[in-house]
Amino acid sequence: MPQFEAGTFDVIVVGAGHAGAEAALASARMGAKTLALTMNLDMIAFMPCNPSIGGPAKGIVVREIDALGGAMGRVIDKTHIQMRMLNTAKGPAVRALRAQADKVLYQQEMKRLMEDEENLALHQGVVEKLIVEDGTVKGLITQAGGIYRANSVVITTGTFLRGEIIIGDLRYSSGPNNQQPSIKLAEHLEELGFETVRFKTGTPPRVNSKSIDYSKTEIQPGDDEPRAFSFETKEFILDQLPCWLTYTTAETHQIIDENLHLSPMYSGMAKGTGPRYCPSIEDKIVRFADKPRHQIFLEPEGRNTSEVYVQGLSTSLPEHVQRKLLESIPGLEKADMMRAGYAIEYDAIVPTQLWPTLESKQIVNLYTAGQINGTSGYEEAAGQGLMAGINAAAKVLGKAEVILSRSDAYIGVLIDDLVTKGTSEPYRLLTSRAEYRLLLRHDNADMRLTELGHKIGMIDDARYERFTLKKQLIEDEIARLRKVMIKPNEETQAAIRDAGGSELKDGIRGADLLKRPEMTYNMISKLTESDIELSDEIKEQVEIQVKYEGYIEKSLQQVDKLKKMENKKIPEDIDYHAISGIATEARGKLSEVRPLSIAQASRISGVNPADISILLVYIEQGRIAKVSV
Repeated sequence: MPQFEAGTFDVIVVGAGHAGAEAALASARMGAKTLALTMNLDMIAFMPCNPSIGGPAKGIVVREIDALGGAMGRVIDKTHIQMRMLNTAKGPAVRALRAQADKVLYQQEMKRLMEDEENLALHQGVVEKLIVEDGTVKGLITQAGGIYRANSVVITTGTFLRGEIIIGDLRYSSGPNNQQPSIKLAEHLEELGFETVRFKTGTPPRVNSKSIDYSKTEIQPGDDEPRAFSFETKEFILDQLPCWLTYTTAETHQIIDENLHLSPMYSGMAKGTGPRYCPSIEDKIVRFADKPRHQIFLEPEGRNTSEVYVQGLSTSLPEHVQRKLLESIPGLEKADMMRAGYAIEYDAIVPTQLWPTLESKQIVNLYTAGQINGTSGYEEAAGQGLMAGINAAAKVLGKAEVILSRSDAYIGVLIDDLVTKGTSEPYRLLTSRAEYRLLLRHDNADMRLTELGHKIGMIDDARYERFTLKKQLIEDEIARLRKVMIKPNEETQAAIRDAGGSELKDGIRGADLLKRPEMTYNMISKLTESDIELSDEIKEQVEIQVKYEGYIEKSLQQVDKLKKMENKKIPEDIDYHAISGIATEARGKLSEVRPLSIAQASRISGVNPADISILLVYIEQGRIAKVSV
């Protein structure tokens, strides 16, 4: 194949899924001349699995992406068919927004956003090889022979690397949704020395909405209250479509038991490791044999399609068995299966080969983001893509790299887990993974990250001014409540009694009364005089910050201790094998991960506190054992 010069860019992003789209938009917005190179321009930000955005932990990631200037929140706000706030009966640390997407409109809106972005070009092509000179990436070569030059490259190939679809005993080379897989690039990455693993994920059947008997299911409507992921959204979609809930039956479980030998994951056909927290229906039936039924959600894939996603029925059983399964579920007895469920196996790189910026340790200026790093989920991919795009552009433009800590954002938790601990299965972000989750809430993502987004050039001045005004109003109202006294008059006592609380004996400051669990900000505001009308989101912030002040302060103290450890840097050229006293396993792990700080070193699996103590002594005494030249 004859080669030709196809163009020169600051940053090239390979792939335009959820990671690639965010990476390309971030790079361009940072001021770098950027190219997004994808196999199929009609598949930008495609949702091969669940047509939804958000949920526990994931919804907070979307808010963080938006607070840093990313696109996912803005796009889903314009294209969703339903929006719900989850865990509203629980504390603010676990509340999360979830949107059902119109998957076609989502793709189209993201593509339009990318086409309109200054400094960003979109090209269609299949990447087969990187150009690497003296350990630094210089560009890439496409299947058609196009030579693209670049100072930085971000690879976001999702599940396409040597992708194989499996349905029963049928196995064939393919990316998701029967797209072309990426074979030669996968082989090339191995040639470059990258260690890879084989992972697996799956998807359920899709059925025709017209064939569903909804009278046998339970309606799941969206929230009446207008909600949004993006802090910029001012217009809300009020015409929402419902989802529907049904359940598996004893017959469903019997069909699976009788056909378990045909399941690729039990027959040995599937070799890749699947996600523990998103198991197939056959895996659920085996692992939770004591449960008589499992939830099945029927989720429309858009306003202009009859396809319905059967969430909870992910499977790679043969097609004829999948049809029987559908017939055994209330409401789906006559379901017309439009697409069969399938499993897909693919290559992922071992993420401990990356720095916290998501730059490769082996090849300078090469970044990876998304499912290629061993994660699952659109939100995890988008968060990584955003940070990889920011850092790839920053490197080219001579700006400071950006690393979010575990106390800054769920995105920081995600990336730190990947590059420090690695993952033995497709990684899913959970609230339990964040030790500072009371600080990393849905409601305060803008408070945590907008300042940084503006500093690095991702948030414009107009939005930043709106943010600073909001922040000032919150601070002023909290200060007012700490000063204003509420007297134990009849109005006050009646309000407290109505809320189920005990009456006051003396006057009390507004903030102290708000700390009572039964009291809300709106109750307190009626008992105090204020001439400023505040928005609901400001009221929410005031209430949370006042009510949880003690817990938040305790978390902040823990963060201060962590920062002291983060500030204890480890020289990059340290030779761990030359430090006596550190356990053999710890030496190997430290040498592999090459942590940047004592805090990161302490989070590595296999490194115990005794090893950290010895390492600290060596660093503090300046007795660093360096690599011999």
